[in-house]
Amino acid sequence: MSVRTLPLLFLNLGGEMLYILDQRLRAQNIPGDKARRVLNDIISTMFNRKFMEELFKPQELYSKKALRTVYDRLAHASIMRLNQASMDKLYDLMTMALKYQVLLCPRPKDVLLVTFNHLDAIKGFIQDSPALLHLVDETFRQLLEIYGDLPAGEFHLIRQTLLTFFQDLHIRVSIFLKDRVQNSNGRFVLPVSGPVPWGIEVPGLIRMFNTKGEEVKRVKFQHSGNYVAAPKEGSFELYGDRVLKLGTNMYSVNRPVETHMSGPSNNLASQTQQSIAPPNPLAKEELNFLARLMGGMEIKKPSGPEPGFQLNLFTTDEEEEQAALSRPEELSYEVVNIQATQDQQRNKELARIMGEFEIIDQPRWSASKGDDLLAMMDEL
Repeated sequence: MSVRTLPLLFLNLGGEMLYILDQRLRAQNIPGDKARRVLNDIISTMFNRKFMEELFKPQELYSKKALRTVYDRLAHASIMRLNQASMDKLYDLMTMALKYQVLLCPRPKDVLLVTFNHLDAIKGFIQDSPALLHLVDETFRQLLEIYGDLPAGEFHLIRQTLLTFFQDLHIRVSIFLKDRVQNSNGRFVLPVSGPVPWGIEVPGLIRMFNTKGEEVKRVKFQHSGNYVAAPKEGSFELYGDRVLKLGTNMYSVNRPVETHMSGPSNNLASQTQQSIAPPNPLAKEELNFLARLMGGMEIKKPSGPEPGFQLNLFTTDEEEEQAALSRPEELSYEVVNIQATQDQQRNKELARIMGEFEIIDQPRWSASKGDDLLAMMDEL
């Protein structure tokens, strides 16, 4: 497992989250000033300097539930609120999109290009905010400094770590199903045609060499794919043509996106139960990780008379209710139970951080849409 995976995972998932929220804000006709504020607040929190310092420290990848906690907080860093069902759907879309991108990367190093595509798109959301653009550019330079000269073997390990993180997720997404890049069982279809990785020759030729290393024979063979040479390598500079399209905004064309659990829910639940049944020896480390990571996140409390609003990722109430009923309980990350009061001395810092996350009273929304997730650190 690579200790350099977490920043790439966080930034790419964060980019996907912003794509989805931007699409839903437009679909629900949220006023432009409110939509911009939501995206700006989330991006400001996401790229906070202290937060980035903690994120870029070499560390092992933690559990899905620990990382999910961070994204719950990040999604509620502004005046927008998501209920449990919408947050579940948001996280499902984020993770399945990034899993698809990592699977299809021509080279392991291209995971970095996927990250740059996300950062380029994020900069497009904040063109009118020079201060936020500067924060994103700083993160870009950190990525170049840390990952720019990594050997190919390290990128192989990073990609393997990412795929291990995603390996048990087989959630069907309507966009992928309609584009026929995902099967009905939730598994992705890998292409056998198209451009080969940069620096790799098109298949079809076997070269044979003698003991002196001299080429003595060539044999051509037929293959079933329709391969072409890569036109050029994507740019790893601050500005440039990435060439690779993975990581760009697939929601730029407005179309509904649905998610479905693949396979019988009982089977999925049993598999998940098996994977979480043993006690987690990293529980204390994950608690410390969250304390450090969230300590760097500046959650801005809503100020002034402007009310918050509820964002829904479902087109109808019936669709939302059906999604909640069909989702196995084991796969719903409702809250993370962190008992910060049991040992006040040991957990004093986390208790302070949790206190900073308190949100001032907001107008309550209709109970039919469910409560928001602001109490997730206090319940389970």
